[in-house]
Amino acid sequence: MMGEVNKPVVGIIGTGAIGGFYGLMLARAGFDVHFLLRSEFSAVAEHGLRVDSAVHGALTLSPVQAYSSAEDMPPCDWLLVGAKTTSNAGLAPSIIQAAKPGARVLVLQNGLDVEDSLRELLPDSLHLLGGLCLICVHRDAPGQITHQALGAVNIGYHSGPATDDAARMAIVEEGAGLFRTAGIDSQAMPNLHQARWQKLVWNIPYNGLSVLLGASTTPLMADVDSRASIQALMAEVVQGAKACGHDMPPGYAEYLFMMTEKMPDYWPSMYHDFLHKRPLELEAIYARPLAAAKAAGCELPRIEALYRNLGFIDRRNA
Repeated sequence: MMGEVNKPVVGIIGTGAIGGFYGLMLARAGFDVHFLLRSEFSAVAEHGLRVDSAVHGALTLSPVQAYSSAEDMPPCDWLLVGAKTTSNAGLAPSIIQAAKPGARVLVLQNGLDVEDSLRELLPDSLHLLGGLCLICVHRDAPGQITHQALGAVNIGYHSGPATDDAARMAIVEEGAGLFRTAGIDSQAMPNLHQARWQKLVWNIPYNGLSVLLGASTTPLMADVDSRASIQALMAEVVQGAKACGHDMPPGYAEYLFMMTEKMPDYWPSMYHDFLHKRPLELEAIYARPLAAAKAAGCELPRIEALYRNLGFIDRRNA
């Protein structure tokens, strides 16, 4: 694989924890990876990227092909979007600038329908895909990332020039192949919408409760009341998904609950956003799933209450 001349050119839009980790892993596997940075450009251009990984060890990438402007990037075959959903609209010009004709744009974000707002701003010729990262990773300082556990990326096709299922799955498999070459587990998801609901089974309880209760996963899993809250919220997400026509694999919520019990202590991404006074991703993770369930005639009172409480916290934190 390493000797291939036609390895795709990969661009990373938003080099935080997610973009930095996957970009570094792809670069180490021999892919031609280019990183677009805003505030962290000078630090990364000077010192490179460092990932302290409990799974892969201490990893460094230096020098880094770093850019402060998309205009300077080479045309990319694949663009991985690792920025927060709260900044999607502002990313479109950079994506268009850095994309080769017919490029694949892979959105590595949490929440429901996060691709929709981006799709409206992109040319029809670009393929848009969604990626779900099952990973415990956070950024410690500019260009410095800690990876605690997991790492898989599940990919589904959202929209674009590939109209039939076979063509779509071929592109999804191509994306999964990139990650597998880099030693990262990656599955093709035939239904992106269902896959996003599945990810919400974890994100809705743990992200929100970490902010509301000021607690990371280990204390949340150790207390009888927070455990009951997590399970009740998970059950509501499954209920909402079913109302929207997406059946979950049997025992899926229980599986995620047990997985979290075995995980190292982890502060979810929403807590880091709260801590650094960044806007919380409430629209993508709470408002859209609630609206979708409501449109299907399904009320989710526990999720609704959590969303209202987080709205207050978010506005007060601003």
